[in-house]
Amino acid sequence: MNKKPLAVYIHIPFCEQKCRYCDFLSGQGSEQLKLAYFRALMHEIGHTDGSQYIVTSVYIGGGTPSCVQSIYIVKIMDALRARFEFAPKAEISMEMNPGTVRKSSLADYKSAGINRLSIGLQSTHDSELRSLGRIHDYKTFLNTYELVRSRGFNNVNIDLMSSLPHQTKEKMEKSLERVIKLAPEHISVYSLIIEEGTPFYNLYEKGELELPDEDTEIRIDRMVRRTLAENGYGRYEISNFSKPGYECRHNLVYWNRGEYLGFGIGAASLLGHTRFSNTRNIKKYIDANGMSGTNVQKLTVNDEMAEFMFLGLRKVEGIKEEDFQKCFGKTLREVYGDVLENQWGMGMITYKDGRWAFTEKGMDVSNTLMSEYLL
Repeated sequence: MNKKPLAVYIHIPFCEQKCRYCDFLSGQGSEQLKLAYFRALMHEIGHTDGSQYIVTSVYIGGGTPSCVQSIYIVKIMDALRARFEFAPKAEISMEMNPGTVRKSSLADYKSAGINRLSIGLQSTHDSELRSLGRIHDYKTFLNTYELVRSRGFNNVNIDLMSSLPHQTKEKMEKSLERVIKLAPEHISVYSLIIEEGTPFYNLYEKGELELPDEDTEIRIDRMVRRTLAENGYGRYEISNFSKPGYECRHNLVYWNRGEYLGFGIGAASLLGHTRFSNTRNIKKYIDANGMSGTNVQKLTVNDEMAEFMFLGLRKVEGIKEEDFQKCFGKTLREVYGDVLENQWGMGMITYKDGRWAFTEKGMDVSNTLMSEYLL
């Protein structure tokens, strides 16, 4: 039997301290709560039929997966391997924060098969890190990075953030320069978004959060793209840059609308034409022993066509006309001709060799442009 490729996401909702900008499903937890959560998580994985799939990537996110005992990570990977066949060169990623790992933890991650680490640095300036509510300083990050490299991890991503309070182009440039000097294989640069319900949102509403103006944001974004390109990091998605061959394969599954299965609270899945997710309530998840699937949505053709567009156009390479026709039996121009013509006329999108892709100008306002593909 030909098995279908599958990406797996594992959600670990625990962290040592919630950052001031964070609206992710995460928080602190007692050891008792963590134990109960992982028991439920193992039960959920253990009662999943993975016989038709071959796992091509795993992403362990959160929260801060590195703030829990490393034995939990080992057990998660053992549970997955007991239920699923893994591709020989499966990408297995895990998020971690500076200062939350030891040599013994990294040895456990290695033994569990983790081969890609994503480190949440965000900034190399201690004043910016304090403003964000991060628990580490730059020196702690450097120690963690050195430790990770010394344990033989050779596929590492570093997260940075732009458009931070009081951030200047010069400060962002310095952060970028320092990170490039470390030569990670992958760099993600996310623009700060003020999310409702966060401490930053409350400050913003009261006019007490000083953010860079739009012109400064644009100058920072252009500098980031130029600097990374000059140093061998190709941009392959709105916020992601890598050395050749080190693109995050797990995230590409999302952007290419491949099938994925999520485990843990709030984790979403897409199998065939159905999207579903687990409860976001940790007590309900634990009480249900991990069997808390909810929010089942049967996707319509219109849903899937819109997703094909706004996920595919996140990628620098864009989308192929023939792929759209193979998926939906209609030409791209039949469905989106007016939108494409309008965006092309404004210089927001380009067409070459059967592919549509946003221009640099289009990438700058991609959120607005993508809303035009909703049917």
